[in-house]
Amino acid sequence: MADRHPLFKPLIFVGGLIFGFGLGFSHMARPEVVLNFLQFDDLGLPFVMFGAAIVSGVAFALLPRIRDAAPLTGNPYERRLKPFDRNVLVGGAVFGVGWGLSGICPGAAYASLGTGNVTILWALAGMFLGAYVQGYWRSRAAGSEPVPSGAD
Repeated sequence: MADRHPLFKPLIFVGGLIFGFGLGFSHMARPEVVLNFLQFDDLGLPFVMFGAAIVSGVAFALLPRIRDAAPLTGNPYERRLKPFDRNVLVGGAVFGVGWGLSGICPGAAYASLGTGNVTILWALAGMFLGAYVQGYWRSRAAGSEPVPSGAD
């Protein structure tokens, strides 16, 4: 990706700083807040999520009207639709179980580590191991599929 704007990586870093600060400031980097939400004891999490969704929605609606392509990558703005299939359902269910058991999602886990929650390393290790196992499983499944006729 040598054709990207020189500010691409620094701005991604700044975006991560803002994201992490927002998670820490709103207390969403604390697993107990997430677990309290999942038990309907604290409804602050949906307000943070909906606030982020509104800002993102406005940006996704307005930017394509202002520019034809992303300023830092030059890629055109376009919708990338993913089919709603079994993988989405199973992946969402597994993610939900992991979220409920650990009380944290990946982005918030890193922010939680930044706030001094060292025990979150167990959840992060589990996330990495789970992603690795899934990737290994998927690559083995793809290797055992029959080659379509006409393929070289």
